[in-house]
Amino acid sequence: QVQLVESGGGLVQAGGSLRLSCAASGHTFSIYAMAWLRQAPGKEREFVARINWSGGTTYYADSVKGRFTISRDNAKDTVYLQMNSLKPEDTAVYYCAGARTRAGIVGIRSRESYDDWGQGTQVTVSS
Repeated sequence: QVQLVESGGGLVQAGGSLRLSCAASGHTFSIYAMAWLRQAPGKEREFVARINWSGGTTYYADSVKGRFTISRDNAKDTVYLQMNSLKPEDTAVYYCAGARTRAGIVGIRSRESYDDWGQGTQVTVSS
């Protein structure tokens, strides 16, 4: 099993930046990919970004493309989400998730593709 711990959330004004971190521990050798998903109040959890642990291929939701960057540090077993040009609609609880197997281009956007989850970190963007 893999344990995931997020950090870096907070309150920021629109147009500002935040960087989220997610540290993995436990059976990290089983990680195939890491991702960020988010959930706003009253909404479904939605895909934000994903990175393959080996090779570093990245995927983004259209809503964040060009503003958010996902990256990883394999030596530290940590994945990051750099969020720039933040908008009020980015307000949500952001969850780090780990996948043990590959998934197709549609599957990576589904929460069912992820095996391990962090506790979530709140990001609030004020207008």
